[in-house]
Amino acid sequence: MPEKVGTTQWRKQRRKEYLEQKEYRYYIFCEGTQTEPLYFEGFKRRIEDNPIYKDMVLVEIEPCAAETMRVIGMAERYVHKNRINKGQIWCVYDKDSFPARDFNGVVERVDKLNLENSRLQYHVAWSNECIEFWFILHFAYYISNNHRVEYIKFLNDKFRELEIGKYQKNMKNIFSILMEKGNPKLAIRYAKRIIKDGKGRTPTDITPGTKVYELVEELAKYLPERIKQRFL
Repeated sequence: MPEKVGTTQWRKQRRKEYLEQKEYRYYIFCEGTQTEPLYFEGFKRRIEDNPIYKDMVLVEIEPCAAETMRVIGMAERYVHKNRINKGQIWCVYDKDSFPARDFNGVVERVDKLNLENSRLQYHVAWSNECIEFWFILHFAYYISNNHRVEYIKFLNDKFRELEIGKYQKNMKNIFSILMEKGNPKLAIRYAKRIIKDGKGRTPTDITPGTKVYELVEELAKYLPERIKQRFL
């Protein structure tokens, strides 16, 4: 039997009220539909399991199946459609082979949007050239400007060395693997060093590089203490 319209509207209203009670809100828009969402889902689940923050922090993850400028466009439409006026909007995307004007253009668009509402701020978590570079930093200070095929090969070799099989983009336990077998704290330190060394250059020109660590630092604040210590 289909739900009555009134019941559906009531549930939507209750959900809206529930979300509005959250003090800290993170809306994460991922270019991919598997790797990035599965990774950040690891943060979401553990934050929701943390009795200290589970009622205070909202983490919404939206797979976009879109690239660079289309990710920020989808984020804007989502914000408008759902009348979101508070929180942090994060765009997670890769350089891959997309034009420099598009890759750099997301940062330029974010800067403009952030002038409109101080309570609703957009952020970028880009990787040049792919999210796998961020994963590599959990195991080594890697600064070779290689193709993403080489990044995958590095992870495959490392995973075999650790006897955890082969790296795959749809690994549901990628968060746990990187946290337990790698070193998130070092990954953050390495990523910051690379960005610092590239100061004054555009995202396209920082090869390799990643700003995923900024989103990771934000979410790690709300993890259970024993897990947070691995990040911060």
